[in-house]
Amino acid sequence: MAKSVAGPPGPRPLPGSLRAGALRAVVLPLALAGLAALTSCSAPDATVPSHGSATAGAPAADGPVVLTTFSVLASLVQTVAGDRVEVISLTKPGVEIHGYEPTPSDLVRLEEADMVLDNGLGLERWFEQFTETLEAERVILSAGVEPIDIAQGEYSGRPNPHAWMAPSAAAVYADNAAEALARLSPRDADYFRANADRLKGELDALVADAAARLPDDAALVTCEGAFSYLARDLGLREHSLWPVNSDVEGTPRQIEAQIDFVRTHDVPAVFCETTVDDGAQRHVAEATGAELAGPLYVDSISPPGGPVPDFVSLLRHDLELITDALGTEARP
Repeated sequence: MAKSVAGPPGPRPLPGSLRAGALRAVVLPLALAGLAALTSCSAPDATVPSHGSATAGAPAADGPVVLTTFSVLASLVQTVAGDRVEVISLTKPGVEIHGYEPTPSDLVRLEEADMVLDNGLGLERWFEQFTETLEAERVILSAGVEPIDIAQGEYSGRPNPHAWMAPSAAAVYADNAAEALARLSPRDADYFRANADRLKGELDALVADAAARLPDDAALVTCEGAFSYLARDLGLREHSLWPVNSDVEGTPRQIEAQIDFVRTHDVPAVFCETTVDDGAQRHVAEATGAELAGPLYVDSISPPGGPVPDFVSLLRHDLELITDALGTEARP
């Protein structure tokens, strides 16, 4: 049975969750039977290299292997792990996490991993059923973050899972990662702690710069309600078309409510995310005269060479877009 470091309880599965028990029963024996062949050809595709300043070189090939559920977490954890641990993401850059459906090679990676780290807060309920028989320790990176409840829609009252988007919460993720990695490789504990502290310093600088440039009455208007934690860090009002990526996105009622909010609060710019269609938000912009800025990155980093190849770049990119569109001072 997998050992789990428990975090806050999550909501029921988000839309797109698969019938994991049935899939595991059929697929896992077949996947494990081809372990040697699959591992050599599939694992490198899922590895998310770190580009953050807190790392030093590529992970050792014979070191421990840590599995994360999506690319943003993989980049954050690799920044803390540096060159001492290999960090693998189940999803590749650009893949939407909410309704992800695991593949046979994902199950192989789960069985191979020395430790498994996921977000928690109900984001990966599809994933939990695959960890029930694992020997590797499982760590929930959001443990210790004060959750913000979803305020509207079908999931009202359940935790918003997007805590990593706030620098203050991401610092908790970094601390949890450093502590978990130290259990995996005790001799590197000081190294992991130094990397985590360096990352936290970068996050503090990002949020301080953004907060200094935003007016007190600024409002962050997005497609998905994925910025509640970031809005809390920056003291922003928040409004979104829909609360979480789901089967109901951009309805006439949602668009009308967004238009009313933008007009009432004289919001100069609205945003949408890279993993969703911006058609509904484009209609809001056209109806109100607001700029459609962005896109913002939330659920995935970009491939290497893209605009946000690592976690810190993702937050920097989003904060620069937000402050350029809503702020009162030009970025240096």
